Amino acid sequence: MADQRVAARYAKSLLDLGKEMGTLDAVKHDMDLLSKTVAESRELRLLLRNPIVKHDKKLAILTAIFQGKVSDVVMKFFTILTQKNRESALESMGTEFQVQYNALQGIQMAQVTSATPLTPESRAQLERLVTQQTGLTDVKLTEKVDPDLIGGFVLRVGDNQIDDSVRTSLRKMRISLQENTYQQKV
Repeated sequence: MADQRVAARYAKSLLDLGKEMGTLDAVKHDMDLLSKTVAESRELRLLLRNPIVKHDKKLAILTAIFQGKVSDVVMKFFTILTQKNRESALESMGTEFQVQYNALQGIQMAQVTSATPLTPESRAQLERLVTQQTGLTDVKLTEKVDPDLIGGFVLRVGDNQIDDSVRTSLRKMRISLQENTYQQKV
């Protein structure tokens, strides 16, 4: 939890710096690359968390990985993080930056899980539903197919979840039938 809070603060400062310098899109691209790289490399995640590895060694590894691929602003940001002993925050900083960037741009991320691929009409209906829930007009919908749902959908918007799946309806019905307190007269 503490790393999450630290990551959010550093992501906010990097977002503000990118806005101030007019390089916000480049910084976003760099943070997307960081997030992808950290997510795909277990070794990098373990290295960043390891308190035994010296900070200058971590910076040298980050420089070797990202030099020439990210902007100078982000490289200097890596230097500041390693000097402040906050390398472990890099793991969640990419996602925190993405969340804050989307909030700044007025973009609402949503994830829908359905039993079958969505049709364009159902996708448009779900986007309208998210717009009604959040008030933000720019909705980016991530789709996932899970045949175990049987039918319907599960929509996640931030911390909220709308579960309108057949699987959940059947589960609720089964619980309701098991809790039935009806007793015949004997």
